[in-house]
Amino acid sequence: MKKSKYPRLRAKSYKTKGGRVLTYYVYDMRGTGEKDVRLGADYSYALEQWHKLHHHIPLTIGRVQEAIDRWRTEILPGYTSDNTRAQYRSYLKNIESAFGQMAWHEIELYTLQTYLDKRSAKVSANRELAVLAVVWGQARKWGMTKELYPARGLSKFKNQEQPRQVEVTDEMFAAVYAHADRVLRDAMDIATATGMRITDVRTILMPANGMLRFKASKTGKWAEFDVSQSPVLSAMVQRREAMGVHCVMLLATDTGRQVSEWMLCENRWNQAKQAAIKAHPYLADELAGLYLRDLRKRAADLAEDMESASKLLQHSDAKLTANHYRTRPTRLKAVR
Repeated sequence: MKKSKYPRLRAKSYKTKGGRVLTYYVYDMRGTGEKDVRLGADYSYALEQWHKLHHHIPLTIGRVQEAIDRWRTEILPGYTSDNTRAQYRSYLKNIESAFGQMAWHEIELYTLQTYLDKRSAKVSANRELAVLAVVWGQARKWGMTKELYPARGLSKFKNQEQPRQVEVTDEMFAAVYAHADRVLRDAMDIATATGMRITDVRTILMPANGMLRFKASKTGKWAEFDVSQSPVLSAMVQRREAMGVHCVMLLATDTGRQVSEWMLCENRWNQAKQAAIKAHPYLADELAGLYLRDLRKRAADLAEDMESASKLLQHSDAKLTANHYRTRPTRLKAVR
């Protein structure tokens, strides 16, 4: 009898009500008094779990860690934003340390509420459980659990958050702008003229046929700007074309290099901000907590009204714009 390369690895098939034949893999436990261990329907993943079982490596099968590992490997790389992937990796690390070794049925509403209460970083706790809910839903699709997410349907299940209110005034903007180099000034102009996120500011292509077209890195929504309608963008495009350097990005260094996030935020922005604080000490408190990404809020305030601001930022709900971005007060008319 030929010796199997993977002892005890078995393939089992069953037919669904619709007549579809599905195959999954198990670790055969006959002769041990234990039930067969399901290894899933993916052959490569089943081999990984077989290796752990056969060589007595602690398993995550049947536990939340199994879904976290698979979600991190298969789903997370599909997120296009580098910042989002980095944030989610951080969230997953905290989630697995708290819930990874727990079985699905062991996580109840009380378990999640205790996590929210004890976690010192309250806002991060909200984000972490939101990611856990996403992983949980995918785990149900994969057949890893039939349990419903314990907080499912509870709209106010999170720590209370206060929106970060930052108004980028003309004076604050001018103070930093005065100490910025050409690259940072261009970035500030793009951000405040278009309302783009910083990732999109760095990666937007040079206009074609007079149109500045981009796909939002976070939402995947397409939008375009007619360069001729913006004095700021028109002047910038003319400067870029006059530079005579080869770079497909609108934002580029004098030598034609693409601008990285570190070059823009950690280097140029922080240096210009510190110089502005030194030159305007009375603005120190306001400028100290100012981030380059806050220029998206300034763009919202420069828009004509709330509807225009929401459209500029590509928000599907104007409430998001009102609660987190636009700080400019609504101008009312006295009735007498």
